[in-house]
Amino acid sequence: MNKAQDPIELVNLLEEVSEDPIRPECVEGWVIVPPQPDYNHGKSAYKLSVQLTAAGLELAGMGMGFRVSAHVDQRETTWALVIPDFYVLHREPTDLDEAYRKAHKGWYPIDLVALAGEVTSTNHETDTGPKYRSYAAAGVPVYVVVNRQERQVQVHSEPVADPDDPTKSHYRTTLSTELGGKVELPAPYPVLDTALMAND
Repeated sequence: MNKAQDPIELVNLLEEVSEDPIRPECVEGWVIVPPQPDYNHGKSAYKLSVQLTAAGLELAGMGMGFRVSAHVDQRETTWALVIPDFYVLHREPTDLDEAYRKAHKGWYPIDLVALAGEVTSTNHETDTGPKYRSYAAAGVPVYVVVNRQERQVQVHSEPVADPDDPTKSHYRTTLSTELGGKVELPAPYPVLDTALMAND
C-alpha cells in the first residue's frame, strides 16, 4: 500500500505547475486554491493589520503560512496548511521554529499564532467552515472573520479542540458585529474600527 502523500508536497506541486502565482492551502484533507484577492479584500486585511500594529502589537502581520498537525491512526500528520489574511503571533519565531519551517518546506507551526483573521472572498464557506474548525482544532485563541458577503464581523474565542475528530472542533464564544462598526476583541487586543470597510 502506498503511503498517503503529504499535503505539503501537493501544495508545492500546484505552485510549481501553475502558470499564475497562487498560494494553495489545505484544510480537512482538501487542497484549495483561494481566488486572487480583489483590491477591497487586500485593503481590508491590511487596514486591520495596521490597526493591530498601531495598538502596540508588534507581532501583527500578514503573509506567513502555518501548519496544523493532528494525530491520525497513531501518527502525526498534516491536518491543515493555512495562510491567514492577518494575524498576531504569540512570540517571534525561534531557531526551533525556523528549523520546523525548513523541515516542513516553508510552513511555520500554528502554535505561534495568537490571533488569526480572514477576510472572505467568493469562497467564504471555507473561512466559516473548514478553516474555522482547523483554527479551533489547533487551539488558536482568537479567530476573526470579516464576512463581506453577510456584512458581519465574527470574533470567535475559547477554542474547544476535539483530538479524536478535529472536524468537531469549535469555538465556545462568538460575537458578531455589523461590518462598518466597532469590533470588540478579547483582551489584550484593541477595538477594531471597520468603518472604512462598510462599502467594500
